Amino acid sequence: MSKPKLSVVVTRRLPEEVETRMCELFDVTLREDDAPMSRSALAEAMKSADVLVPTVSDDIDSALIAQAGERLKLIANYGAGVDHIDVATARQRGILVSNTPGVLTDDTADMTMGLLLAVMRRIPEGLSVMQSATWDGWAPTAFLGGRIGGRRLGILGMGRIGQAVARRASAFGMQVHYHNRRRLRPEIEDDLDATYWESLDQMVARMDVISVNCPATPSTFHLMNARRLKLLKPEAIIVNTSRGEVIDENALTRMLRAGDIAGAGLDVYERGTEINPRLRELNNVVLLPHMGSATREGRIEMGEKVIINIKTFDDGHRPPDQVVPAML
Repeated sequence: MSKPKLSVVVTRRLPEEVETRMCELFDVTLREDDAPMSRSALAEAMKSADVLVPTVSDDIDSALIAQAGERLKLIANYGAGVDHIDVATARQRGILVSNTPGVLTDDTADMTMGLLLAVMRRIPEGLSVMQSATWDGWAPTAFLGGRIGGRRLGILGMGRIGQAVARRASAFGMQVHYHNRRRLRPEIEDDLDATYWESLDQMVARMDVISVNCPATPSTFHLMNARRLKLLKPEAIIVNTSRGEVIDENALTRMLRAGDIAGAGLDVYERGTEINPRLRELNNVVLLPHMGSATREGRIEMGEKVIINIKTFDDGHRPPDQVVPAML
């Protein structure tokens, strides 16, 4: 007699290929629309399911986990970041948490370079002129941006994505510098031709571009605060494809408006979708709606990792991407 299929609740719409495969393997409850589940709906799902598959748009805090039923044994997150899940409380309740690391490295690094180019070369301004049919023709001093070759790039966070950004930046002729919680091994540092800075303040003050590629943790909250942002050169730009909370968004907005920083490219924001309205008004800022991981290939691979984590758990083994304290 075959054992019953695991009851799995998915909180958002996933690529069709992923949903189809999940339905073949598990007893899956899918979303009819792509709106985030309400808190009450999440609570109900966690009372009856064996596995919950949330996304970054779901706040799985301690109060919600306290309402989970005895059946819930795995939260298989669709995404690499788990700062929206109270992992410690989940572990206390005997609920495992898994994620999908490594899948979106190249996609996010590509978007970092895209934002860097968009800000430095004023691409959105040019696009706006063309779409509004107000272009009068070429002029020697029109839309002058900056050449990125030879510029100093300071990477804040040299994990998988930071290293992928470093490789791309080197191909564009940029000089790579970095600050990280731990210094890279010499052979990796040599391969990336990257210069390590123990002092973030000293690095920030000397860079032409800062790329934020570190996770959101208590120690990285407002790591780029008002004091540190003031260390940037007036002609410097900052790009963030990691977590919005790493930058003090209000301080950044004030400095951009004052011309104390030349520009910014942002894909993430400190308060999620509540973006500082004054930030939207600036033409030296490129704002994207959290698109860093938005490739079809990447989203399908994320789903495949979720499936592997659930299937491995169902077979009685530890999920390969289980989140452990050392990862937090």
